[in-house]
Amino acid sequence: MVRPVLQVALDLTELSRAEKIAEEAVSGGADWIEIGTPLVKSEGMESVRRMRAQFPSVTLVADLKTSDTGAIEVEMAAKAGANVVCVLAAADDAVIADALRGAALYGVEIMADMMNVRDPAARAEELAALGVQIINAHVGIDQQMTGKDPLALLDALGKLPVKIAVAGGLNAETAAAAAARGADIVIVGGTIIKSADVTAAAAAIRAALDSPKSVRSEKKTLDDQIRELLQTVSAPNVTDALYRKGAMAGLNERHVPHKMIGRAVTVQTFGGDWSKPVQAIDSCNAGDILVISNDKRTDIAPWGELATRSAMNRGVAGIIIDGAVRDWDDILTLDIPVFATAVQPNAGEPKGFGEIGAEISCCGQTVRPGDWLIGDQSGVVVIPRERAYEVARRAVEVFKTETRVREEIRRGGTLGSVAQLLRWEKK
Repeated sequence: MVRPVLQVALDLTELSRAEKIAEEAVSGGADWIEIGTPLVKSEGMESVRRMRAQFPSVTLVADLKTSDTGAIEVEMAAKAGANVVCVLAAADDAVIADALRGAALYGVEIMADMMNVRDPAARAEELAALGVQIINAHVGIDQQMTGKDPLALLDALGKLPVKIAVAGGLNAETAAAAAARGADIVIVGGTIIKSADVTAAAAAIRAALDSPKSVRSEKKTLDDQIRELLQTVSAPNVTDALYRKGAMAGLNERHVPHKMIGRAVTVQTFGGDWSKPVQAIDSCNAGDILVISNDKRTDIAPWGELATRSAMNRGVAGIIIDGAVRDWDDILTLDIPVFATAVQPNAGEPKGFGEIGAEISCCGQTVRPGDWLIGDQSGVVVIPRERAYEVARRAVEVFKTETRVREEIRRGGTLGSVAQLLRWEKK
């Protein structure tokens, strides 16, 4: 078997950062360097020129995702120093043909990106017949967040008389699986470029590619996958993934012995009436989170220590109260997260007012049964149930980005310099 090429995708927006990361990636065993679409759009062809000056003998891929003016864009990239230029496989055949003519003139190869192609197998055969040299089974970042699998796309292409690349959120395990399935070029982005130790991350992928094997991972339920993803991130990561939305306000009383993750069981009560909140405990499954609205009343508590102990017996993952909680001294000794807007010794009467399982308003957020929540020392964030997997995946990407930024700060940078704030201020 021919040794698979490891292509590292520099999907960044700052060229100075990309240059350092590229150097570390090549040291770790990267064969090809991709000037990613965000970098090309941010820095233009100067990003290709600078990479060529930095790496005179490394194959450079310009991910232009060309969809029109094929030869013109190929010429720009080739003259700047690219060896491979990416076009969209979904572009018209006239664009592909023009790009190929430009590629022949300037001695570069064309990689066709299969993202969003409706019939990958048929289109791949057409592209090969047109003369495209590389077909890229690529699942885009936004598609990855919804669970689309690049290995499934790779399998759909079948056998072709051209080189096959694969890309889309690959790590050491899935990169090895791609190589075992015959991929000639394995493209890895975030797993390498967002690592604190880029050289080690690239070396780990390189080692996995050099000893490829098909991996049959244990099939997990969607809920298990969401929970596993959320375990790796923080509440701030999640609200970043939601574009600064979803955070509850006013939870001034917090007992957080550990991170809280789970689905919502909602309760609406009034005036401290603790009947429905207590009844709701028996509606919970292990791992659920009780979310209680006391109609913003903080002078009377619908929850206390005995209810908390009962919830623990059911395996409840945490309790959130838009209202007061009592028996706080005792609750602080228990190994379960409890969030409330106030502490108040007065309890209400169990009259049965309210409802279990309704959509409620809690601490400024709408919460529906089955919505996901994550809570830590920073607070609580609500994740809409229909977007839970996507948001969890996006939160992991936020976490990865922060990991790399943290490393650059550790090396002596500042957040302002790493983020290049002045450059990116809205004009």
